[in-house]
Amino acid sequence: MNNFSVHILGSSAAVPSLERSCSGQLVTCNNRNILIDCGEGTQLQLRKFNLSIQRINTILISHLHGDHFFGLFGLLGTMSLLGRTSGIDIYGPPELQNILEVIFNASQTRLDFPFTFHAIIGEEKHLLFEDAGLRIFAFPLRHRIKTFGFQVEEKFQRFPLDKRKLELHEVSNEHRKLLAEGCDFQRMDGTWLRYEEFSLPQPNARCYAYCSDTMPFKALTKYLEGTTTLYHEATFLKDRKKRANETFHSTAEDAGLQALNAGVKQLLIGHYSSRYTSILELEEEAKQVFPNATAVKDGDIFGIL
Repeated sequence: MNNFSVHILGSSAAVPSLERSCSGQLVTCNNRNILIDCGEGTQLQLRKFNLSIQRINTILISHLHGDHFFGLFGLLGTMSLLGRTSGIDIYGPPELQNILEVIFNASQTRLDFPFTFHAIIGEEKHLLFEDAGLRIFAFPLRHRIKTFGFQVEEKFQRFPLDKRKLELHEVSNEHRKLLAEGCDFQRMDGTWLRYEEFSLPQPNARCYAYCSDTMPFKALTKYLEGTTTLYHEATFLKDRKKRANETFHSTAEDAGLQALNAGVKQLLIGHYSSRYTSILELEEEAKQVFPNATAVKDGDIFGIL
C-alpha cells in the first residue's frame, strides 16, 4: 500500500502555548503533500519536525480565523526566499485571495513562483481536486463564519493480474500486456477479456477527513461517508457544553459521537482550548463514546487506517 499519513503540526485552538501551536497538518497521500490550515508558526513547526516546505503541492485553508491562516504569508515568503520555482495550489474562502494580494502588495513582497488560488464556494460537499492518486473534497461545517471541512481519499492504480485466472483462461502474453494496462478487449473467438475480471481484488480505499472548526450538526454524518480516519475538533470538555455552543465549537464527547455516527475506524481529536494544560481528560471523554480515539500532540504522525 502507498503511504497515507497525517503529521500534526499544531493542536491548539486560538491561543498557542509552548507545547501546542495553532492549527496545521501535513497530509501525505500517493506522493502529494497537502498542508491543511496554516496557523501562526506553521513554518517553524515544519522545520522543527524536519518536513520540507518545498515539497508541499497543495494548501487547504478551512476558514479565515487567524489561528487557521495567519502563518500562510510567512510560509509563502520563505518558500520564495529559499528558491522555490514550482507552482502551488491554494484553496480557501474567496476573501483569502484579496487578503493575500493586500499583504503582498503592502509589504512589496514578490514571490518567485506562481500560485493558483481556488475559491471554495457552495453549500454542499463537492470535489476540489483529483489526480491519478487521490481526490480532495470540501464540505461545509457549522461555525461562526463560513468554514469548510476537507476529505482526502486515496485512489488506486491498476493492481496485479491473477496468474491463476490467466492460466485457466489460457491468456497469451500479448493479451496479458493489454490487461496489465487496464484494457478490455475481444478475442478472435468473440469472448471478452476484461481487466476487472483478471485483476486481484482491490482493498477498500482509505479516506481522511478534517473537521475544524465546527459545532455538531446532523448533515455532517452524510458528508463524512467513506471516511476511515477522522480528525475532529474537541475544544472543550462536556462540562463546558454551553460555552462550546456559544462559540460554535465541539466537546470531546461531541467528537466521539460524530465518529460513532460516521462509522470511522479511527478518531483523532485536537484544537484544544488553552484552559487545558493536560489533554488526558479530553481523550478519555472521547474514548467513553468511541474507544479508538486519540488526543493528538504536536509532532504526532498517524497512518490513515
